Amino acid sequence: MSAELIDHVQQYLGKNFPIKLISQGAEALVFETSKHPFDPTLDKEYIIKYRPFKKYRHEQIDRVITKKRTVGECRCLVKLSNMEGINVPQFIASDPHNGFIWQSKIGQTLKDGTFSNLRNFLWLNNNDKNAYTEEVKQVLLNVGKQIGILHTNQYVHGDLTSSNIVLQQEDCNGKWVPFLIDFGLSGYSTLVEDKGVDLYVLERAILSTHSLYAEKYNEWLLEGYKQAYQDQEDLTQVLKRFEEVRLRGRKRSMLG
Repeated sequence: MSAELIDHVQQYLGKNFPIKLISQGAEALVFETSKHPFDPTLDKEYIIKYRPFKKYRHEQIDRVITKKRTVGECRCLVKLSNMEGINVPQFIASDPHNGFIWQSKIGQTLKDGTFSNLRNFLWLNNNDKNAYTEEVKQVLLNVGKQIGILHTNQYVHGDLTSSNIVLQQEDCNGKWVPFLIDFGLSGYSTLVEDKGVDLYVLERAILSTHSLYAEKYNEWLLEGYKQAYQDQEDLTQVLKRFEEVRLRGRKRSMLG
């Protein structure tokens, strides 16, 4: 199926449009390319996200769903990119009728040759010597703060995992700056329930992939998250609901 979808994307873009598949999930394929969709003189790297049509759905219904979700993701990306303090990729272009989104490429290669998402960064430091360094702490504090800024602007991510947080190193001082990516399930929400679920999903992701050091990692994430809030009453409400969501999750785990 992957070969068929890649071939479809290549035909859509044209034979001379260079692409490389870098990830494939249930909802979308993600490619990198060195070619801008409109201006061939721009020498940068870009990301193309393709949301393929689902053959198990009626064709007309599927086209409506694909267009709606692609448009929703683009709108969310544009709105977030205009908010102060939130780091997201730059929106370039889209073709919602065919499920395509172009955006700037974020991230780089880590010392071990892997891509610089939070998951790989923590795996790179997955040993007793490096797990609790000041660098790791600052990265997690800043990631938590990014999520807090997102929530205080009344947006939720919907799929917060360590793979959907990308780190990019500043040239001037080598500091890692976190970017939130993949807004396919994101949206505007004032509900503390949605924010609590966001926090719970990330906590579970850290527990499942970085279990040896997850307690301290989640503590630092929450510490950074709190720094984004000026309204302490709002923060208290979100944290209270987060505890309730966490309790429900434990009960489900116990019951199987």
